Amino acid sequence: MPQATCRKALLVYPKFEGTSFWNYQATCELMGARYSAAPLGLITVAALLPKSWDVRLVNRNTEELREEDLAWADVIMTGGMLPQQPDTLRIVEMAHALGQPVVVGGPDATCSPETYAAADFLVLGEAEEIMADFVAAFEGGAAKGTFTATRFPDVTRSPVPRFDLLQLDHYLHVGVQYSRGCPFDCEFCNVIDLNGRVPRAKTTEQVLRELDALRAVGYRGHVDFVDDNLIGNRKALKPFLRELKRWLDERGRPFEFSTEASLDLAEDDELLRLMREANFFAIFVGIETPDAASLIQANKKHNTRSDIVESVKRIHRAGIFVNAGFIVGFDAEPETVAREMVACIEAASIPVCMVGLLYALPGTRLARRLHAEGRLDERPFQVLAGDADQCTSGLNFTGRRPRAAVLSDYREVLRKIYAPAAYFGRARRAARLLDRSAHSIRPPLRHVLRDLRGFGRMAWRMGVRDPEVRLEWWRTLVETALHNPSAIKIVMSFAALYVHLGPYSTDLVERLDGMIERSPQAVEAPAALAS
Repeated sequence: MPQATCRKALLVYPKFEGTSFWNYQATCELMGARYSAAPLGLITVAALLPKSWDVRLVNRNTEELREEDLAWADVIMTGGMLPQQPDTLRIVEMAHALGQPVVVGGPDATCSPETYAAADFLVLGEAEEIMADFVAAFEGGAAKGTFTATRFPDVTRSPVPRFDLLQLDHYLHVGVQYSRGCPFDCEFCNVIDLNGRVPRAKTTEQVLRELDALRAVGYRGHVDFVDDNLIGNRKALKPFLRELKRWLDERGRPFEFSTEASLDLAEDDELLRLMREANFFAIFVGIETPDAASLIQANKKHNTRSDIVESVKRIHRAGIFVNAGFIVGFDAEPETVAREMVACIEAASIPVCMVGLLYALPGTRLARRLHAEGRLDERPFQVLAGDADQCTSGLNFTGRRPRAAVLSDYREVLRKIYAPAAYFGRARRAARLLDRSAHSIRPPLRHVLRDLRGFGRMAWRMGVRDPEVRLEWWRTLVETALHNPSAIKIVMSFAALYVHLGPYSTDLVERLDGMIERSPQAVEAPAALAS
């Protein structure tokens, strides 16, 4: 085999437009970080490039992309998710202005390749399947090309990500991945289009090597398993969790974990116990709505099999707190949806709820159905001012209910659940449920000092300067200290998140007020649909 050519590749992670429920920027600043999560996809791509290549990484969410960075490289590699689309296109323009070739990949390019026609190369699908083809073409002198994965790759062949490229102190947490794919077929979700319905898991040894590599570069603390649904392949997961516990115990418990999983986790006591013993402390769950008719319409029937509130409480009692996603805008939802959603959130004591408007993502069954019904807005995704997700940029279709009514319901949910008394009340109730007896982590001294500084800043900002949250903050701290002191760290993380979530939800409510006020229908249907 011929010797690989030495090339210089600059990997650029695009900015997320505006603000988002997910970016926690104010919380990051409070805790001394620049951004919430590290770009796992790009450092995995970096590991797929030839060892002879010189690779650098620039994250536009944490640092500036300089002209000299672009000029240094032989090729620029970028791409990301839908809310990163505008900045990805800007990066293409910046590189081309200097005559540099650009490769674009990632989930948004895979779903909407036509949007990135200006790129020199497109890598569509999971990179393990096709990166070698791109490298061969580029080293062979190709100036353009599209490389499309023809199948979902064997993830046991995925390399250890290049954690050494990260500036670790920039992030609240770093990600790893155990599996890809989800066994469910929710109509609005694009996971099965991107990663398939049959979860593909890495080997236990493979993931533990990744954790060893992350530990070797000096990282300690919060690690997020960025799986589409960690529990999608339970038969493989349970032995892995047992080995993960052993690995943690042998290495002094350097990490604690979060992940995404389906709500039916609550039905499996053994799995809950194994996750608890393996130091999982948080999961994100897509609840979407308490309305059974909407769940059935969206083909999320598994959320109707058991009581949502009791399922969340069972997870809390296992020592794992639940962050949840909710959606407003389903055709089947009743006029009482706001009241029912707020009641569900309060009864389940879920402090952190990501509530958004329904958006028909490109390539999903929802988008195809709405297109067939003549109800889909076919225009490219447009990020409204200050919005990096579907909070005010959602509803890209003509719904069955008046748009103004949907927006009003959405506004009402946000207004009620992020009122300080409601938010901190849920945090206190969740804290009483959490059994933290099996959780332990031994942070290095620098992390202890960082957390203490963060707590000091939070105490000054929320416990002294902010009259709207001051009483609730102190009440939450004192009650948790009295009733479940082992949960203080988690409860203070809820408080730190409110530094972002409180003002952001207030801003959303004000923007929604304006959208509703501008027109009786808030936002008129696109002209193409009105006909």
